[in-house]
Amino acid sequence: MATMKELKETTTVRQRVEEALAKAHASQPQLNAVVTFVDVEEQLTGLNEIADGPFYGMPIALKDNVCTQGIRTTASSKILDNYIPVYNAHIVDKLKAAGAIVIAKASMDELAMGGTNLTAATGPVYNPYDHSRMAGGSSGGSAALVAAGVVPFAIGSDTGDSVRKPASFCGVLGMKPTYGRISRYGIIPYSSSLDHVGYFTRSALDAAEALKVLAGRDDRDMTSSYEPVPDYAVALSSDVAGRKVAIFKNVIEALGNPQVKAMFEKTVEALKDRGAIVEEVSLREDLLKAILPAYYLIANCEATANHSNLDGIRFGVQQPGDSMEEIMIQSRTKGFGSLIRKRFVIGSYGLFVENQEKLFRQAQRVRRLIVENVAEVMKDYDILIAPASSDVAPKLNDHSRDELSDGYLIAENHMVIGNFTGYPSCTVPMGMLNGLPIGLNMTAKAWDEQSLFDFAAAMEEITGMKDATAEVME
Repeated sequence: MATMKELKETTTVRQRVEEALAKAHASQPQLNAVVTFVDVEEQLTGLNEIADGPFYGMPIALKDNVCTQGIRTTASSKILDNYIPVYNAHIVDKLKAAGAIVIAKASMDELAMGGTNLTAATGPVYNPYDHSRMAGGSSGGSAALVAAGVVPFAIGSDTGDSVRKPASFCGVLGMKPTYGRISRYGIIPYSSSLDHVGYFTRSALDAAEALKVLAGRDDRDMTSSYEPVPDYAVALSSDVAGRKVAIFKNVIEALGNPQVKAMFEKTVEALKDRGAIVEEVSLREDLLKAILPAYYLIANCEATANHSNLDGIRFGVQQPGDSMEEIMIQSRTKGFGSLIRKRFVIGSYGLFVENQEKLFRQAQRVRRLIVENVAEVMKDYDILIAPASSDVAPKLNDHSRDELSDGYLIAENHMVIGNFTGYPSCTVPMGMLNGLPIGLNMTAKAWDEQSLFDFAAAMEEITGMKDATAEVME
């Protein structure tokens, strides 16, 4: 499928929107990536009021935790099955002002809590390259739709690696900008100190153009930044000569698949051939092994507080009961999946007054140590790189991973660093293993998204995977 710019030049608005809708419907039995299809007629009519824009007439998808006025927004949870927002998220207004046409709300792990997209109320999302495999989560529906060529752009959200891991599994570009770069107003939250709006494209140029549209201060989100927003697309350059690259040595040592390691080494040599200065760096091993438990405590404690209003009374599908307490218990028990209930138990335990100091506050202190270690290691480099995952997308029923091994604790969870620090981080296709994509993750210093776009453009030239799509077969 062509890039956003090429599509604008070769088809009429109605043609490309109708083609995208047809492809979305046709691929739904194979991908199960859409929760709600959106009526586009009013949006097409509204384009008459928009002279032009970088997204003019472009079909896009939104992760189903992005509030859309008058359109059901479930966050793939049964408890929000009847939720129809009365307002748009800030990014929806910005995208529509730029001419975008929303055709679908994409599936996700329930309430964005997960890394598989197996927990959605509508069932798992299937990988476009192999329907027996995961698309990754929690933004798997958005990643699958971009990878399958249904839309050239889709919004996701990233609290741990929920944009960047699906990007690796589905062979697309997944971008998580700096914390505060994009307003989160109107995004159903998971963990407020870790949540980022992210997105998927199939080219570095599209990613650069998209961030110019999405970024900027929003007074309705107190965490959004006043930092100036550069014109990333105009400045885009694949020339990385003299740029300093740090190899994340701990991750490389934790990789279990020699093919992934060999592909990464080939990538490093290609960057060197282009003049990049590449060196190895290591972070404290004890801190890296503490990423996952610290993340679980912080994220689940914050999620428990954020979702306390999903009780069937203030929000959510209400179940019958003889008292307010019974209504709340029944609504939450039937409204949440087992994984979510487990996470709320962890979060509630961590928030008990007697536990806050030894659990929640301790996890926050560990996070600070990790942030300081990363800042010290990265101070002399433009980007930090490592494979986004230790392997290709797992099978849907694969539960064989040892979650206490280095290969899991470090190789599969290192991208949480981008959420702990708030640094911008991006996954781009690195290559194919046995017909399945695998990604390279890159992290830059705060507000330096430009370096990520530049290296992403260089990687497109190295791999030849710019605008690659999967052929979704019956």
